[in-house]
Amino acid sequence: MKEIKVGILGFGTVGAGVVEGIQKNGGLMAERTGIYPVVARIADLDIETDRGITVPAGVLTTDAMSVISDPEIDLVVELVGGTGVARTFTLEALKQGKPVITANKALLADHGDEIYKAARENNTGIYYEAAVGGGIPILRSQRAGLIGNRIESIYGILNGTCNYILTRMEREGLPFDTILTDAQELGYAETPPDLDIDGIDTAHKAVVLASMAYGAPVPMDACPTKGIRGLAASEIANAEEMGYRIKLLAIIKDNDGEVELSVEPTLVPREHMIASVSDSFNAVFVKGDIVDDTMYYGRGAGRLPTGSAVIGDIMEAAGDKLNNVGSPVSVTMMLQKDELQYCTAENIVKRCYIRLCLEDKPGAMAQVMTIFGAHNISIASVVQKERHKTGYAPVVILTQEARESEFAAAMREIAVLEVSCCEPVRMRLEDFE
Repeated sequence: MKEIKVGILGFGTVGAGVVEGIQKNGGLMAERTGIYPVVARIADLDIETDRGITVPAGVLTTDAMSVISDPEIDLVVELVGGTGVARTFTLEALKQGKPVITANKALLADHGDEIYKAARENNTGIYYEAAVGGGIPILRSQRAGLIGNRIESIYGILNGTCNYILTRMEREGLPFDTILTDAQELGYAETPPDLDIDGIDTAHKAVVLASMAYGAPVPMDACPTKGIRGLAASEIANAEEMGYRIKLLAIIKDNDGEVELSVEPTLVPREHMIASVSDSFNAVFVKGDIVDDTMYYGRGAGRLPTGSAVIGDIMEAAGDKLNNVGSPVSVTMMLQKDELQYCTAENIVKRCYIRLCLEDKPGAMAQVMTIFGAHNISIASVVQKERHKTGYAPVVILTQEARESEFAAAMREIAVLEVSCCEPVRMRLEDFE
């Protein structure tokens, strides 16, 4: 039996979950792997608050650098969060040749290139399964189970807060703001909730997934991002009437060697597996050229689900270190290319849901259709709702595929028509074909 000593930086929700999991199942891990994990040091600015876990005297400290520099610590778990001191701690641990396990998707999204290179230069590893999808082993699946596949596409529901809000809006017909307030009271959403509802958290995870899939660090500016802030309950109802659900999706595709990447509210067919993912659950739908369609489902956040993913990385890092593996497969894959070619946002081809509000008089729809035709946008279906007392009628349009640049130009022209009473609403529609 070999013992591995772990230093944890950050004793919040996930840090406490990691310690709880190791205390509960450390013996089981040792039986399965021959390696016994020991939490030897924990650093946090607050070492007084009760986390519901008892640790031996001398384990807790407020000095994170002393944990990193401790010669008895074999590997470091970074759970501080953010991109400030977390970056400093991570780079220092890697510089000292110690493997780092992190759940910090923002750190990897903003500074991944620097961190992956530091790991390789110091012949050690950076492990980050918990950074995407919480307890879902999606990154390990990509770099192990799907290693023989070219990844054709990835669709991800990667933010439990947004999925919870969208699920309740559909079930109960309540407005966005009401459910967001409930989500904050239940602890699903932060205050302020910007990172979640504006799609930024999902985008962080999307660039990490894309980096793993295509072999090079992906910058955040390669991922056009739109969240669900202010989404109207009427859009949810319209989608449902047409056989769709709205999900905040991370969309990643290989388009003839160019990577397409975006985060946006998307209409998905109700019969598709990913449409059935509800409440705070996450799911990732991956298509490989050999395996075809696969889907990974589970809790995307929380003390124990995320702690489980961190523990998995601890045991993998421990095995790599004790067997002198050095830089693990994940880092090697990340650095096999210097850069990727991206499909620019303007050139992305998609279908769209469009909701207009038009004056109910002859010729109004003809003006709209003329604009669509001028921008090479074909129409799949049109539904006109009953006219309001104001004399305007909502019109819901589903399109065929067209370029984003054409959609954007058409929307600008329609918005200023005299027969249009408000800003058009537009969302992506995905058929998964």
